[in-house]
This record gives sequence, structure tokens and C-alpha cells, in this order.
Amino acid sequence: MKHSFWLVGSAVFLACACSPETKEEKPLQFTVTNQAALALTDKPVTLKRGDFPDLEGHSGKLPLVISAGDTIATQWDDTDGDGKWDELFFVTDLAANDTKTYTVGWAEEAPEFAPRTSVRFGKREGADIPLHPAMGDTLPADGLPKSVGYQPYQTDGPTWENDKVGFRHYFDGRNAKDLFGKKTSAMSPEDVGISSEGAVEDNYHVMHDWGRDILAVGNSVGLGGVALMIDGEPARLGVTVNDAVNNVEESVFQIVKEGPVRSVIQYNYNNWQTHERSYDVQEVSTIWPGMYAYKNAVSVEGLQGDETLLVGLVNINNDREISEIEVNDEWVVLLTHDQQSYEKEWWLGMALILPKAVYEGYTEAPEEGPLSKTYLAKLAVENGQPVEYFAAAGWELSDEQFTDREYFTGYITNLVQQLSAKVAVNWEANGE
Repeated sequence: MKHSFWLVGSAVFLACACSPETKEEKPLQFTVTNQAALALTDKPVTLKRGDFPDLEGHSGKLPLVISAGDTIATQWDDTDGDGKWDELFFVTDLAANDTKTYTVGWAEEAPEFAPRTSVRFGKREGADIPLHPAMGDTLPADGLPKSVGYQPYQTDGPTWENDKVGFRHYFDGRNAKDLFGKKTSAMSPEDVGISSEGAVEDNYHVMHDWGRDILAVGNSVGLGGVALMIDGEPARLGVTVNDAVNNVEESVFQIVKEGPVRSVIQYNYNNWQTHERSYDVQEVSTIWPGMYAYKNAVSVEGLQGDETLLVGLVNINNDREISEIEVNDEWVVLLTHDQQSYEKEWWLGMALILPKAVYEGYTEAPEEGPLSKTYLAKLAVENGQPVEYFAAAGWELSDEQFTDREYFTGYITNLVQQLSAKVAVNWEANGE
């Protein structure tokens, strides 16, 4: 399901912002300071509900973020499900060691902004029933395409994107993550993966104005998909396209938030049975504008202490070496670069940005089998504790300079530094 956001003239919001309760009252302001000697592009800024002085005194109005007379694209997210927003989120550009001042305005209802992130998910209840958009679904173990006789999901599962790149997740039991290359910053159409009759259709492996699916996934877990190492053997979370029954009793997907500058989706895999053990796994995928990447957070319940979390980097069409790069004290990168798209037609760089504190090297899966032809990053994992990482990709038709390995490596290195950079928020209540 996708919601449209359109940019509305900032004068409307300035009118909201410049209506203080008394003429003498100065507007509420805050500053954001870049603490790094590095220019930041689309740097996320999160303000908590409790950060706003006298929020309740504004009669339930929403705070707006205004800079140099323009209202910044913002969203108000309810992250704890209590029915009230608890985070205000926006992205901003900051020069090295720069400080920007923002003014808080107030609006009766949420404005609409041009979308820079999106989620698309559609399902059908029968082979002859048209697809319809949905906010989530629950997949039982016997609900796989091989069992029910049809593919229930648009694009085999949800897609999510920003203005740079798109991804999709095989929610049909395979739980691999695929890649959409984009040639435009606009969001891709809602009917990707749907025929004119409303049926599931693979119409995204051909070129469109917006781009196309560009990655061969096979029996890997794609770009950023997860597995576990148990007894020295990689165990697949889910099954392959040839299986009729899942090894996960119940898979639950939901769109947590789709907004103009941040979209969040979540998967819960309940009672994953493997190696005579049972696990519950949760994934939360987040995307914001400006980066050729998404963030993933994975937690596992039921660990016995001898498991290792595995994160995949598909290796089907890659004939060149993998690079292991320690960028800084926080992050390690695994990177490949080759004509590793479908039919080896285009240059494509892919990378995993992994937390150095839990990184334990990488291995390769077998050439054949239910989990194969992929590099697997090894990460230490504790019961119920989320592990966060990023998966990134640069396609030559998104930026022709991605044909060059050195350029792609430089982009990823800069992205890591951007992610590591800290910003400080300071409030100046009533202009003081």
C-alpha cells in the first residue's frame, strides 16, 4: 500500500508557524550541529515527543520544522503503537562542522510532502481473485505457492525504495532479498508486478522508465538476507521455490510506517524449526532518502549459545574478488563489484556494512543446496538482542560512475562515514 505525498507551498505552513499565542512570544527554535569534519547529505534527525516544550499547550497540533522560510518534509511516527506520535523524523544537509537553526511551527493536521520513500505490498486470496493492496499478511507453513497452486503476493512479497534504489523481499517462504535498480528519483509505479487483469505478473525483469529487477538471487538469501550457522552448517530461514511446506510455522509481515522520508517494515518468523531446534526471528527494515542502501535489524529468540548470525551477499554472477574493508571503529564492509546483474549485463556494486563489534569474518556457502552461491558474513548474536547492519547497491544505470570499482568503494566508504557522523540537537526555548 502506498500513500501519495505532494509538496504544498511553504507559505501555508509559515502562516501556521507565525501565529503565536501572543505577539510578544518568540518562536520555539532548535539547532542541529554536525559534529564531524565531513559534509552530510540527507542526514537523519529524530526528535522525541518529550523534547518539545509545552507540546500539550498547542491543542494537539503537530509541530512543523521550518528552515529559511521553507517547511521541511517531516513525519510523525508512532513507534510504540499507543496511538500518539512519539518521534518526529526528517533529513537535512549539513556542511562540515555546520550548525543550522530551525523554527518550530504548528499545524492542525499533517501536511502532504513529495514522497522520497515508499512501500508496496499486494496480495490475493485465490488464483482468480485480483490483487489488492494490504498493510500486511500472515503466511502459514502450508500457504506456499507450491502448496496453494498460485503466487499470492505482488512481486513475491513487499518492495521498499527511496529516491536512489529499491529492494524486495520474497515473503513466499524463501525470505531472500532482491534488488531493483532505479533510473529515476521518482517512486516506481504501484502496478509493478500486476497484470492488466489484476493478477500476479513478472513484468519487472524487463526495462522500464523507472528501472527494473537486476539481481539473480537463486538459492542465496540475496542482498542482506539472514540465516544461522548451526553446528558449522548454514541453516536457511525458510525454504526454496521448489518446496511446498515451510520450516517456519507462521510468517507475519506488516508495514509499520510508510512516509515521505522514512518507511519501516517488519517480519516475524514464529517457530522456525531447524536442526531439531525452534527459533523466533524478527527483522525490521528501514529506509530513508539519499542512500543506495537500507538498514536491517535482526533479533533471534531461542538461541542455545552456539549459533552465529549469517548475513548474505549473493555471489551468483560475481567473478571478481570480495573486499573486506575496516572503515572505522564502528563498521566493517564486505564489498563485491562486477557485471553481476542478470546475464552479466551491467556493472553492479554490492556491499554489506556490518557492526565491527560483533563481526567474525565471512565464509562461503556451498555451490549447491538450499542455501548456496553466496558470501555469508558471520556476526555474534545474543538471545533477543537486535543486530543492525546496512545493505547497499550501486547500479551503473543509476550512476554511470558505478562502473568503476574504486568509485563504488569510495561511495560506500563515504556512506559509512556519513552513518557514523553524529549530530547534536539543542533547544532554544522562546528564542532564548
